[in-house]
Amino acid sequence: MDCDENKLHMVVGSVLQKHPESNVKDDKRVLSYGMYTLALLIFGTNGIFVSHISLASSQIVLMRTLIGGILLTCLVLFYGGFDKDYVRRERVPLLMGGAALGLNWVALFEAYRLLNVSLATLIYYVGPILVLLLSPILFCEKLTGRKLISVIIVAIGLICISGSIVVTGMNSLGLLFAAISAFLYAALIVFNKKISRTSGLQTAAVELDVAFVVVFVYTLCTSGIPHLTGNDLPYIAVIGFINTGLAYFLYFSGMQKLSGQSVALISYLDPVSALLFSALLLHEAMTPVQIVGAVLIIGGAMFGEIKKQG
Repeated sequence: MDCDENKLHMVVGSVLQKHPESNVKDDKRVLSYGMYTLALLIFGTNGIFVSHISLASSQIVLMRTLIGGILLTCLVLFYGGFDKDYVRRERVPLLMGGAALGLNWVALFEAYRLLNVSLATLIYYVGPILVLLLSPILFCEKLTGRKLISVIIVAIGLICISGSIVVTGMNSLGLLFAAISAFLYAALIVFNKKISRTSGLQTAAVELDVAFVVVFVYTLCTSGIPHLTGNDLPYIAVIGFINTGLAYFLYFSGMQKLSGQSVALISYLDPVSALLFSALLLHEAMTPVQIVGAVLIIGGAMFGEIKKQG
């Protein structure tokens, strides 16, 4: 009996030791899902605020990277400054991620200008699918059949919500810019998955500062320095402080703790939320096909993320 009791105590002690660690990991994972999802939902409101701003697209991006970068840099300095050791060690993915962020927006806006928005958006969101399919090579993550099925479901949903795609008179340069934007979107995810020690706040600050420099050069060469009006200011403030500063802090913080496959799948909540917010707040009509597409994307992402229980 003493032997049995000792074994029982060992088992109970082992369970009590393991469960708190497991619970902490689960709590952190749930928090990461929440932060990343909230960031994507905030991104989905961009179109609502941008529709009230009279500036060119590149000028809006310039203002949001400027305000967001300054806000987060000030927050980092307020809380003790940058961790120079970590930033130095991870300077390559930080700088490359910031450059990818800025160039990604530049390429996407050029694709919008040269192609129709639906086709440019469809090509752009091929980026996360590339990350998911290459995750076994990039992140040594096993690609299961469940994930592959969810990718197919999400891809069909994306085609549905993109609406009608005009295939006549396509601009080859526009297709090139759209493909570049998709590649840069994938690169942004990959570079940020290489960042593990630098905090989400510091990562967002550095990358937005780098993105500002890239977009500043592009804007000078195209539309020039923006001239704000009084009507633009409140919307620019929201886009800069909330939709860029806060959203990218949540985005990078959540991304660091999730797998590359999860990041790729959940990212499709961005176009879905944009569609839903436009319908609810701007009273833009959603076609039955787009509604089906939204359901497929949300359902496909959930199918890929909810683990099958034995």
